[in-house]
Amino acid sequence: MREINVNVITDNIKEMCIEATHYLSDDMKECLYNAEKNEVSELGKQILGQLVENLDIAGKDMIPICQDTGMAVIFMEIGQDVHFTGGSLEEAINEGVRRGYVDGYLRKSVVSDPLLRENTKDNTPAIIHYDIVKGDKVKITIAPKGFGSENMSRIFMLKPADGMEGVKEAVITAVSDAGPNACPPMVVGVGIGGTFEKCALLAKKALLRPVNKHSDIGYVAELEEELLEKINSLGIGPGGLGGSTTAFAVNIETYATHIAGLPVAVNICCHVNRHSVREI
Repeated sequence: MREINVNVITDNIKEMCIEATHYLSDDMKECLYNAEKNEVSELGKQILGQLVENLDIAGKDMIPICQDTGMAVIFMEIGQDVHFTGGSLEEAINEGVRRGYVDGYLRKSVVSDPLLRENTKDNTPAIIHYDIVKGDKVKITIAPKGFGSENMSRIFMLKPADGMEGVKEAVITAVSDAGPNACPPMVVGVGIGGTFEKCALLAKKALLRPVNKHSDIGYVAELEEELLEKINSLGIGPGGLGGSTTAFAVNIETYATHIAGLPVAVNICCHVNRHSVREI
């Protein structure tokens, strides 16, 4: 049994909140740079150039990449041989978020009640997902999620008879309906299978996969490529002003489901597909 004091979790999450909102991962940066070179629309190329410039300024001057520094979505993969000491793990996670957003001067966007709308002033509570895995390590992934794109996400409870074509139609419909509102170019996370809530979580997790890496499942990888081509042929383009770069990637995750169902979730993220990962 390995003991980890929860203060270690707090310290890491504080740093990760600041890191994730100021820097994009290497795969996202490469994708953005390549898109600027390959975009066929002159206006689209200009917009992508501005996004590249914005990214460079954010890293150099320590300014958030986007003014919407998001709601903190945190994935905790906890080894079953880990024992936390020193207090509540959940309180430690939220304390890390609080310190990151307050000390990092990040925008506080969380309200304590969805209808009364009073701001918590420290961006807590976070959205926290726990997975118990083998071993004695803790893997933390922080994915701040802005709501311009989050609001454009969809869930479809399809019938099994809808099949592959129904899934394709659902994804294209979600992206087409989102149009410029999801701040394209975007990354499209898709969850297929499970239940109502499981497919939504799969779609969220799909956004964490590098945009230059396809699914290990052959037919799913082919579906990712086909959907990306179809989405980029919609002509929505950078900033929704037309062009050949509407999405950088379509990432699909699947799970077992019931004989009577075919749940599909689409979780869209703008070009600021932020995440920070650490293993303790």
